[in-house]
Amino acid sequence: MNRYDNIMQAEQRPQWGQIGRRIALACCALSLLSACRGMPSKEPPVHLNRNMDTQDKYKPQRVSTLFEDGRAMRPQVEGTVGRELLETAYGVDIDGLDGDDRYLREDDAYWRGLDKQGDTVDSIPEPLKVDMALLERGKQRYNIYCTPCHGIAGYGNGPVKQRGNLPVPSYHDKYKRALTAGHIYGVISNGSKSGLMMGYKHQIPVKDRWAIVAYVRALQKSQMKGDQ
Repeated sequence: MNRYDNIMQAEQRPQWGQIGRRIALACCALSLLSACRGMPSKEPPVHLNRNMDTQDKYKPQRVSTLFEDGRAMRPQVEGTVGRELLETAYGVDIDGLDGDDRYLREDDAYWRGLDKQGDTVDSIPEPLKVDMALLERGKQRYNIYCTPCHGIAGYGNGPVKQRGNLPVPSYHDKYKRALTAGHIYGVISNGSKSGLMMGYKHQIPVKDRWAIVAYVRALQKSQMKGDQ
C-alpha cells in the first residue's frame, strides 16, 4: 500500500467530530420543537437563567409570615403624605410630580400662583422681593427659555416665529397686559391651553419662574407709550 492509498482511506473514514455536532444540533432542534405544544400550559415556565424574573419579594394582597397579622401590605406610617390625592387647577402639580403636592407645599400663592379662592394671584408673592437681582435673574432665564419664540422685547417675533411662522403672541397686546402674574406663572409652568407652548416646570425652578414673570412685567412697562 503506497502513500496515495493511505490518504484515500483516511478521507473515507467517518469524521466522528462532524457526526457528533450534527447529532447535537438534531437533539437541540427536537427539544425546541417539543416545547411547541400549541396550547396553554398550567405548568410554570422553565427559567434557565432566573435573573430578575422571579424575585423573593412580597406582592399586594399576599400573605407574610414575617408579621404578626400575616399581611404583606403594611399600614401607612402615621403622618404619611399622599402624593396623588387631587389635581391642581392646571391638571398636574407645579413641580414635576403627577398628582397634587399641596400637603408638602401649602403656600398656594408661591408654589402654584393661586390664592385661597383658587384664582390666580395679581402680583409676585412673598417671600420673593422684586429687586434688581430678581429682574437680572429673570432676564437671564428669559433669554434662555423665552426669547426663541417671544423675541428679546417680547413682541412674539423670535427665531421660531420668523422661521416657523407660528402664531406666537406678543406680551404687549392689551389682553396680555391684563393677565395676572399668577396666570403668566401658570403658563410658564404648565404650558398654554392652546397647546402651542409646552410647560417648563421640569426645566425651570419655581423661583426662576417668578423671576421671569417679574421680567416680563418690566418688559411690558418698558414698551408702554403715553397713557397705556
